[in-house]
Amino acid sequence: MQGTTDTTLYVLSLYFGSIGVRRYRYALALGLLADFTTLVSSFLICRWFFYGSPF
Repeated sequence: MQGTTDTTLYVLSLYFGSIGVRRYRYALALGLLADFTTLVSSFLICRWFFYGSPF
């Protein structure tokens, strides 16, 4: 999980900075939302794989 958040912040700082994008608020929100969705999905998949039903 730490690696994906670092990648999100890396893309925002390096790639957006190199082309001069100043307003990246929505890109940051969407990137962190994608990281959170991945975290929840991985938790549910691992729970399903090791314990059966995730609910």
